[in-house]
Amino acid sequence: MNIPIKKLHPDAVLPALATAGSAGADLRTRIDQPVVLPPGGRALLSTGIAVGLPSGTVGLIFARSGLASKHGIALANGVGVVDSDYTGEVKVALCNLSDKPYTVRPGERVAQLAVLPVYAVRFSEVAELAATERGAGGFGSTGRG
Repeated sequence: MNIPIKKLHPDAVLPALATAGSAGADLRTRIDQPVVLPPGGRALLSTGIAVGLPSGTVGLIFARSGLASKHGIALANGVGVVDSDYTGEVKVALCNLSDKPYTVRPGERVAQLAVLPVYAVRFSEVAELAATERGAGGFGSTGRG
């Protein structure tokens, strides 16, 4: 699948798959100077790109596992969602969950973008839902923890 990308800044770097088997393409910052994330801090970072996702798809932005495991850097919103009809700049909201400051550098790989199919759904109110084996069993209802 070919995804059109528009550079919003000449120095922006297009998303790229690190290996042939990569599920997500690396997103890089498009910032002029380093940004320090203090412990517990957050920042909304530019990528300098906009994407033209096909109808029937969604772009999901995930944290990079290395940043999370080595430095405690995560996405502030858990998973970012880029709707197929959004054509503005893709930005990444990072937060620092560690007890040490982290410096985000210009051009640094900070997240991954995966493009997945999405169902077009409608919601309709019903009096009762169909019975299932699990039923209304919630958190921890199917085993330990």
